[in-house]
Amino acid sequence: MFKGLGNIGNLGGLLKQAMQVKERMEELKERLADERVEATAGGGMVRIVISGRYEILELKIDPEIINREEPEVLETLLRAAVNEAIHRIQTLVKEKMKELTGGIEIPGME
Repeated sequence: MFKGLGNIGNLGGLLKQAMQVKERMEELKERLADERVEATAGGGMVRIVISGRYEILELKIDPEIINREEPEVLETLLRAAVNEAIHRIQTLVKEKMKELTGGIEIPGME
């Protein structure tokens, strides 16, 4: 009748492990907040720095492009730099998460 009760100890161990992973993930989030990545577009005419929290920390635009180009060109370069910065920080977050989980990808934890 109570054959499965022998596994209750395993459940306790799993819960303890899950709590440890959760704590390590919180620590990782804090460390990622300090991470910075940089991306450029237009040969460096637009430069962006983004944090591990996906916040734009710096945005530099070469005055030459403002004075010389059509607004659409600047818009395109801004989009390219922002998208590249986001891609780079996403890659960094994925790498750090894989380190934390021992290579196991957890859905929704990017």
